[in-house]
Amino acid sequence: MVAAATTATTAIIGLGAMGMGMAKNMLRRAIPLTGYDIRPEVRAGFAEAGGRVAANIAEAATGAGLLIVMVVDTRQVREVLLGDRGALSFLPKGGTVMLCSTIAPSDTRAVAAEVAEAGALLLDAPVSGGQAGADNGSLVVMASGPRAAFAAAEAALAAISKTVHRLGEEPGIGSTYKTVHQLAAGTHLVAAAELMAFGARAGCDPQKLFDIVSTSAGQSWMFDDRVPRMLNGDHAPRSTVDIFVKDLELVLSEGRNLSMPMPVSAAAHQVLLAAAAMGYGGLDDASVVKVYERITGAPVRPHRGRGETV
Repeated sequence: MVAAATTATTAIIGLGAMGMGMAKNMLRRAIPLTGYDIRPEVRAGFAEAGGRVAANIAEAATGAGLLIVMVVDTRQVREVLLGDRGALSFLPKGGTVMLCSTIAPSDTRAVAAEVAEAGALLLDAPVSGGQAGADNGSLVVMASGPRAAFAAAEAALAAISKTVHRLGEEPGIGSTYKTVHQLAAGTHLVAAAELMAFGARAGCDPQKLFDIVSTSAGQSWMFDDRVPRMLNGDHAPRSTVDIFVKDLELVLSEGRNLSMPMPVSAAAHQVLLAAAAMGYGGLDDASVVKVYERITGAPVRPHRGRGETV
């Protein structure tokens, strides 16, 4: 780790559907922000938004009092922080890593130990709210870590979130809450797809069915957010099928560690795996409905007239 910089800055690594929205909200709050992503076109978009583009991970981390990591999985987290010319070798002394990725609690604790060994702090801070929440600055953050890490991240957290749950000082607590949360998100996603496909097969107008369920007892946040994409055939990726395959694998792994049966989560995971096997893994997670459409032959599209679909 390098010596402390005279003026510590904030940096973010991972400018995907979530990270870009988070970055733009920090820029709107006049937080000087350096960003890095492996994709040149994404880096160009970040520059257009007013961010300073780093050429690589090392440059992003150099001088960063706060380094936000928003990548997909444990492998990417470890590559960013601990890989060849990884960020931990370039953070200023006493810097803070704000880890927003959804990874296993045990992996978070292992990463936190290596961050501490390098002389830095880790704020375990996974988020929920999807791309819309990232774009609107209304994410929910499930965070745990030392008070000094919370203090270092205070301005960034205020810019990206509507609620920050302070869950304790130990790394892994935030990741535990996020993993448990993903059980609801993943199963509600698959249930929404199954419900809509069931209705289409039974002859319901999918738009009318959405209107009814979204204002009745079967409503869920995932239903309200994902079903409009199913109705519109909009599968441009925000959060992908592959991400939810990974997240429900985390859920099931933690369940095995606790000797807890999870038949609902396992069933939802199998449907998502089917979607990935059909070639939809890189599409928006709402495309899981395509599994059911393939089975039923009934597309989930609003009726234009009796017996007619868009």
